[in-house]
Formats: sequence, structure tokens, C-alpha cells
Amino acid sequence: MMDVTRGSHGELIIRIDGTFDRQAAIRLSGWLGEVPRNAPVVLDFSRVREFHDFGLAAMAGPLAGLGGVQVLGLGWHQQRLLRYFGVDLSKLSVPLRGDEEALG
Repeated sequence: MMDVTRGSHGELIIRIDGTFDRQAAIRLSGWLGEVPRNAPVVLDFSRVREFHDFGLAAMAGPLAGLGGVQVLGLGWHQQRLLRYFGVDLSKLSVPLRGDEEALG
């Protein structure tokens, strides 16, 4: 399941929970395709109970193409896989300017 809201500074917050598999990645990729390249986006994976490597592989391209994205809730394994797929995680961190409370 995915929940999409707006933060207090206008950033798009997408919370993902449950299982993040290839199907969830395709749905998320579709949503991200509608977001302007440098728009502030927060992807919150902290409620995901199960990550499928194929889901992360499907997200590598869309994540690599985004500018103002902050990714939360990934474990070391998921971070390492995304780096293997060419995603520069250092570029996927935009401070929320004190909005951490908006993420619950």
C-alpha cells in the first residue's frame, strides 16, 4: 500500500508499507514519472516489512533520474543493492528543513 500526501513545505511524501515487490515498484515508478524532475519528494520505506530485490532493481532507473529526493527507511542491504544498480545515494538526500515530524 502507498499513501501520498503533501508536507508543510509542499514536498510530496510517499509512504510505502507492506511488501515492496516488482509490482509495487512499477506503481511507484508511474507516480514518480508524473513528478517534475527537481520537485521535492520524500520516499518513506520505513513501514515496509518485506523488500524484494526485483522491486529495488525496478526502482533503480527512476531513482537515478530524480533530483530533489529524500529516501528514508532503507536497510544496508537495500542501500547496497541500489548502489550496485548505479543509484548514487548521496544525491538522494534533501533535508526537510525541520519537517521530520510530518512523517509521523
